[in-house]
Amino acid sequence: MARRLRTAPAALALAAAFALTACSGGGVHGKPGAAGLRDPYFAHLGNSGYDVAHYGLKLGYDPEAEHIDGEAVITARATQDLSAFNLDLKGLDVERITVEGRPARFNRNGAELTVRPHDELRKGETFRTTVRYAGEPQTITDEDGAKEGWLPTDEGAVALGEPAGSMAWFPGNHHPSDKAAYDIEVTVPKGLKAVSNGELSQERPGDDGDGTTFVWHSAEPMASYLATVAVGAYETKTSVIEGASRKGGLPVYTAVVPSQAEASKKPLARIPEIVEWQEYNFGPYPFSSVGAIVEDEDAAGYALETQTKPVLPGAPDTELLVHELAHQWFGNSVTPESWQDMWLNEGFATYAEWLWSEDHEGESAQEIFDQVYAGEGDYVEENIGDAEDAEAIWAYPPAKPSGADTISDTPVYYRGAMVVHKIRQAVGDDRFYDIVQGWTKTHRHGNADTKDFTEYVEKKAGKDLGAIWDVWLYGEGKPAKP
Repeated sequence: MARRLRTAPAALALAAAFALTACSGGGVHGKPGAAGLRDPYFAHLGNSGYDVAHYGLKLGYDPEAEHIDGEAVITARATQDLSAFNLDLKGLDVERITVEGRPARFNRNGAELTVRPHDELRKGETFRTTVRYAGEPQTITDEDGAKEGWLPTDEGAVALGEPAGSMAWFPGNHHPSDKAAYDIEVTVPKGLKAVSNGELSQERPGDDGDGTTFVWHSAEPMASYLATVAVGAYETKTSVIEGASRKGGLPVYTAVVPSQAEASKKPLARIPEIVEWQEYNFGPYPFSSVGAIVEDEDAAGYALETQTKPVLPGAPDTELLVHELAHQWFGNSVTPESWQDMWLNEGFATYAEWLWSEDHEGESAQEIFDQVYAGEGDYVEENIGDAEDAEAIWAYPPAKPSGADTISDTPVYYRGAMVVHKIRQAVGDDRFYDIVQGWTKTHRHGNADTKDFTEYVEKKAGKDLGAIWDVWLYGEGKPAKP
């Protein structure tokens, strides 16, 4: 048995004072939140220990110098006792960080910004972190070779975030499982406009008198990869879709670079028609506005379903608009729990194109399905490519991409759409549309994974659909002829 030491009264008082101070400082049992959420394909993306409720971003951008001055105010709730937490931020110089108004220590390790608040944070506590930063935002090369992050254009820039590009222009919890509301304020030189997600709540002279400030508000939750800022000399147009699911109609805001303005008029004029058709099929439109941003073709080289305003590479055709607007339901409102669930975004958006064709005197979804399976036909040539490209859709199952560089490859899109069609075949049209609309309603503004989906479909179908999951969703290679 250990010998007990006698404690002097003064020592007792000192120990009691220390214990009281430690407890009042936010909890001595706090530990750092993990850097990374162990996503199956992007293990270091996102951070644990907190859940973001709101981002307040203030940006000043000088296109000539390609320089950004930023302030991010991040309101979050601690999901554990925290002694430190991480934010994802690539490049840019951090000038100062405060947590609950008190200076916080921080350090950088690659894209991980570790913050140590003055006082530890209790589980359940809501706290506000303010990060001041500046520098030249980076263009990031994705795993598959695509460009994302901050992409300079001839007159400004456009920010694209899928899957990890948003960390190039603001600090945050950059994983799709942590969604938040946003207010984004951008000051740009006079003559330029700054466009972002949601609704334009204010346009005013910049605080320094030399530019113009645009303030955008997004009340509905948004994954950070869907946030965008586009700076340019856009031609903008506002209108309202009357009779939409929202009282007072649905506001429409389009921004188009001048070189694409004339060619974009007719396709963008079909946004109301497309949204109304999609509401009929998928359920009420999930956001408080809709629109599009049209860039030059070489700005990024691909379209992205940025929330409420997809970014489009040049004047879009109708099928591309149908695809990107369908994402407002599939991907933006119902957001994947991890990047392994990407097929839930792209499979449904691709199938929306097939349904549009079927309902607008084009080929039926079954006819398109048959072409994709056979690897030949007009649809395959126009959308997938040659025989080698068509064969590549069987390279891996849509729910199990082979790596981070393949989450946007053709199996996710086209074989994903085939899974949706097989469900439709199995349950019939009436129940199929009930399932689709019930899915978008049940998980509206939330996150869901593949298991959530298959369980939901089987529950609503009232039958075992294991053969579809085993063969089409998870099965290796090309299935036997259906």
